[in-house]
Amino acid sequence: MLITNGTLITLGAENQIIENGAVYIKGDKIADMGTTNTLARKYPREDKLDARGKIVMPGSVVGHTHFYGAFARGMAIPGAAPANQPRNFPQILENLWWKIDRALTLDDCRLSALVCLADAIRHGTTTLIDHHASPNAIDGSLDVIADAVLESGLRASLCYEVTDRNGAAGARAGIKENVRFIKKNRNSQSAIRNHLGASFGLHASFTVSDKTLDQCLAAAQGLNTGFHVHVGEDISDEDDSLSKYGVRVVDRLHARGILGSKSIAVHCVNADAGEIELLRQTKTHVAHNPRSNMNNAVGVADILGMLRRGVNVGLGNDGFSNNHFQEMKFAYLLPKATRRDPRVMGADQVLQMAYGNNAKIAQAFWKPRIGELSVGAFADIILLDYIPFTPLTAGNFPWQVIFGVDGAHVTHTLCAGKLLMQDRQLLTLDESAIAAQAQAAASQVWRRVQAM
Repeated sequence: MLITNGTLITLGAENQIIENGAVYIKGDKIADMGTTNTLARKYPREDKLDARGKIVMPGSVVGHTHFYGAFARGMAIPGAAPANQPRNFPQILENLWWKIDRALTLDDCRLSALVCLADAIRHGTTTLIDHHASPNAIDGSLDVIADAVLESGLRASLCYEVTDRNGAAGARAGIKENVRFIKKNRNSQSAIRNHLGASFGLHASFTVSDKTLDQCLAAAQGLNTGFHVHVGEDISDEDDSLSKYGVRVVDRLHARGILGSKSIAVHCVNADAGEIELLRQTKTHVAHNPRSNMNNAVGVADILGMLRRGVNVGLGNDGFSNNHFQEMKFAYLLPKATRRDPRVMGADQVLQMAYGNNAKIAQAFWKPRIGELSVGAFADIILLDYIPFTPLTAGNFPWQVIFGVDGAHVTHTLCAGKLLMQDRQLLTLDESAIAAQAQAAASQVWRRVQAM
């Protein structure tokens, strides 16, 4: 396919704007780039997609999400009276998330993934790193999610969260599911591996004992995998680690061998200077989730400090919508409001997290480049009908994104060279049918939650 007549925003190490640009796609990768006139002469017989002046840029990358939480949208937390509402993060987990995940069947897991994937296609998100939990439907849960990902045409890395909160048998089942899926994915065809990745999921330090951590490490031997784990999301996680083990969360995970260049430490809201230094030394990736942190009132991570120290900090959504342009806006505004300093957190830093840094996280799962338009990179491309009314330059594009661009501007989404949405019409998923099935399933999930 040859995409023509677009304003190319390449991002990557040397962000460029190519006016009246074109992108030639061969297979699942970008094979050539340049002006429309040049590429149209080079590839006269190729199918053409006329961008008609739209912005052409890489698809968004989500560094951490939870498909399984989709059915929480609009659900009243049990005990609706204000006096019974959760007052802190542990109560939010106990009253909402740890009931939602227990209420899920395998079919619920599939549908919750599909609604999130449809949302991602519509808003130009092409790669997602998911963290799953369904304690009463563990075996095969990653397979049904993987099937949904392949049906959608998007790219996602999957894992199952191991935790002790459902007993020793539940922990063993979670370990088994991770190992089984990692091995299955590794032995699958390359075309499937280009869409699916796998890692070893852990819930958080405060729900995983040393014994279970040791079992995870033993099970992961020889798999060449990293761990995907929530770290210091709330101060209660740090308090628990200090109380039980005499060390802070990152120190504990480091001592047990969980950190490393393939591992993702999610949130790190309460990480102190020493913990940040350990994250840097071990080359562990961090996934920042500003909307979720604000919603759960857990605090504000020292993202600026992490970035200054050389920690690779990417941007996730923790289960919020997959309109990743919204997450970028919150990542830009939150540090300014917190520090009362308009100079902190530039839009260029936000885009580096959302694209360049998330691409580094994705390299643990896929080798072709992601998050940029360049020859040899995956052809994950979106078209936007955003019309700037001020001069658009490579230098000011990050600020155009923060103050103007939104997922609602996306008209076309391609992943691995395949059109998934054209002129705002989804091509691989039937949104209306999925929504109808999800509504019926969600009603059943809500009833099961209320009965708990």
